[in-house]
Amino acid sequence: MFFPPVFSLRRAPGRAARPAAPFAIAAAVMSAAGPVAAQVFDWVPESRTGGKLLLTGGVSSVEGSGGGGIATWAVTTGYGAEDGVGANLHATYINLPDYEFRSVGAAVGLWDRVEVSIARQEFDTGATGALLGLGKGFTFTQDIVGVKVKVLGDAVYASDSWMPQIAVGAQFKSNDQGAIIAAVGGQDDEGTDVYVAATKLFLGQSLLVSGAVRWTNANQTGLLGYGGDRNDDLEPQFEGSVGYLLSSNLVVGAEYRTKPDNLGFASEDDWVDVYAAYALNKHLSVTAAWADLGSIATFEDQRGLYLSLQVGF
Repeated sequence: MFFPPVFSLRRAPGRAARPAAPFAIAAAVMSAAGPVAAQVFDWVPESRTGGKLLLTGGVSSVEGSGGGGIATWAVTTGYGAEDGVGANLHATYINLPDYEFRSVGAAVGLWDRVEVSIARQEFDTGATGALLGLGKGFTFTQDIVGVKVKVLGDAVYASDSWMPQIAVGAQFKSNDQGAIIAAVGGQDDEGTDVYVAATKLFLGQSLLVSGAVRWTNANQTGLLGYGGDRNDDLEPQFEGSVGYLLSSNLVVGAEYRTKPDNLGFASEDDWVDVYAAYALNKHLSVTAAWADLGSIATFEDQRGLYLSLQVGF
């Protein structure tokens, strides 16, 4: 391989010879690595985008994985089919009477088989923070890294079978308020959820049904830490979603998610929402919901508007 010189390197009289130019070294490395790189790219499947039907990758959940708003589905995010890739960015906002919840993140779906996601959650106590003794505007922040793998079935295209798409996944979560979490009885500021999800779209009936079992000890998904003075064990919790496609780009439905109740100072309720998700196209969708998150840190009836914007391919 020939690389034309970009600069003329002339040795100055009386000065030591310069080392080889960085781009010359890079060129030599690239040339030597050429056969290896070719083999790697031969191994990677051909990648295309946009092969799925609208909304069949779900929307981004509050923890970053593809699914509904508060529940995880077995589908892989994005519109990449089995020979393609897809990806999404999301921003979610939930306005509650005494708190604000925000989530931003990204997820990539690889060949409709593997999903990798990241998300950052912020739980802003606002004026309630002062009443809790934390200070006005005190905010809990949590980072989540997730992976999901499809192991069986196809949620959409196996229409002649009752077999749903089944996926297994894990989410590693890390909270930045370890001292506060310990003060309220939490046992740890890090935790890992594992789950099994099953999702089926009945195209003829325009009906989507999804369920998941999540083993977790997260308090308020981990925003108040993991484990507590009541219980520190991972326990199975259920997440369910039902959706009805009013048209190819509009789905309405409801979700329900059970929660552990580990902390003695404040009980934790199950979550429920009713939602509508509208896809303008395969690159932009909007989800609106009314969400009931129950009691959070002794403040009851945390119900409010959920809005989420997702862009991707």
